[in-house]
Amino acid sequence: MYDDVSKLIEVCNNLYDKQLVSGKSGNVSIRLGDYIAITPTLKSINGLDEEDIVLVDFNFNTLSNGKPSSEVGMHLEIYKKRPDVNTIIHTHAPYATGFAFSDKKIKRLEGFGQIKKPYIASIEYEKPGTENLALSASNAIKEEDVLILKNHGVICVGENLKETESLAVFIEESAKTQFVSLMLNSVKDII
Repeated sequence: MYDDVSKLIEVCNNLYDKQLVSGKSGNVSIRLGDYIAITPTLKSINGLDEEDIVLVDFNFNTLSNGKPSSEVGMHLEIYKKRPDVNTIIHTHAPYATGFAFSDKKIKRLEGFGQIKKPYIASIEYEKPGTENLALSASNAIKEEDVLILKNHGVICVGENLKETESLAVFIEESAKTQFVSLMLNSVKDII
């Protein structure tokens, strides 16, 4: 378990260093059998210690000190509906979140598996930390690996922390590429 928690903390630091989260935003969890380890609420995910990580069972009981992320319900609902998912990363990455606050969709680009749908799936806004968000997100991500939360952020799921972190980075880079493309295509050449 300690090795898994150490890897979770390493991924949290990476996400912060790559500017996929800032301040006290974002959360990360990993499935550990009958419970999950999740980042705490109201703390930056940068520089966490092992004692900061909160253990929660699938009945929402906290098994360690600390208070879990306010999005713990969303994480638990996704894990319940997706036995293939072992890690969840929720970011507020600037480009992808910018798309979440717009009427534009993020195209699926080559580079992270087969393209089965032209755009990243999204759901309408639900207040963060609510049961409505947990249910809406967990239903929408049943057959997806990433989900845009309108006016909120991004959820990535995967088999392991490395894969899920790579997906979070890839989605942000995809959004950045599309943003630059949209800007360049909207400007008339001055030459």
